[in-house]
Amino acid sequence: MARKSKVPINMSSLLQSTTGTLAQIQSKTNSLTVLADIVRQICPDLPADAFQIANSRQDTLIIEVKSPVWGQRLQFERNTINNALSAQTEGQFQKIEIKVNPQGFQQKRHELTQKIKAEFAAQAPIKSFKQPDSVVNEKTAQEFLALAKNAPKGLKEKLEKLARVAGKK
Repeated sequence: MARKSKVPINMSSLLQSTTGTLAQIQSKTNSLTVLADIVRQICPDLPADAFQIANSRQDTLIIEVKSPVWGQRLQFERNTINNALSAQTEGQFQKIEIKVNPQGFQQKRHELTQKIKAEFAAQAPIKSFKQPDSVVNEKTAQEFLALAKNAPKGLKEKLEKLARVAGKK
């Protein structure tokens, strides 16, 4: 049986090849990054976390926004973005699809709140709260009994019950 070579394979050669799955993933990632930069240049007032380039298929670019307001803003600039995309990608993308997806951004928000909670907990640890031994003391129990003398039947029973609980403690 032939012995296998123990010479290590250079993994960067996989990324540099022009065929294969990794090369396709790399080219798609690079093109999505370029497309995101184009959108940022055309709409500089758009916050970085308001949109994301979701995907691209055939000749369509899909942009997800987290609110309808930002979706409308991109709709106004749709033709400008489309012209810049066709020039930059040499006609690869000819259509833009804008989708509102607030749930797509929910995970980032959840991670942010967890991070804030962790930072807050590190800054000011929560002190334990000690419950007082007796909420109702003897004096209050006697006041309940005095009120119960003139109270209607249902209220009288409840005030007397409170007084009994206070008397036990």
